[in-house]
Amino acid sequence: MDAIDCKILEILQQDAMVPVATLAEKVGLSSTPCWRRVRKLEDEGLISRRVALVNRRKANVPMTVFVGVKAPRHEAEWLDGFRAMIADVPEIVEAWRLTGETDYLLRIVVPDVDTYDAVYQRMIKKLEFSDMSASIAMEELKFTTAIPTKYIPTK
Repeated sequence: MDAIDCKILEILQQDAMVPVATLAEKVGLSSTPCWRRVRKLEDEGLISRRVALVNRRKANVPMTVFVGVKAPRHEAEWLDGFRAMIADVPEIVEAWRLTGETDYLLRIVVPDVDTYDAVYQRMIKKLEFSDMSASIAMEELKFTTAIPTKYIPTK
């Protein structure tokens, strides 16, 4: 990794569809060496995948609900069931295991409160929870999928 690789990552995090020729021009390389660097970043797993970000409002899922989950017990069997449950609920777009009083945090996207309630009902039918606490997001102040590149060790 060097400064050019970091710049490539910064640009691709903003627009993964940027043509190689444009990317090369922005980082001061010709197309072939730039393309090789991108392939190397992919092969090394630093670029794990390229995706399209869908506008939630236009996709009719404007509401974000953050749900804090407390497990009834800390056993592998319950965790396996939880993993299976979150995999089967497409409205759950993120799931995190945490330290502290809340065991898991879910980010759920839905059209409205009634739909969230239906998702909630499906979840509690599939698995036992000690507690589930939901917070509806009122305003998105910042959202990015880009990570800072300044911490990547470079030559």
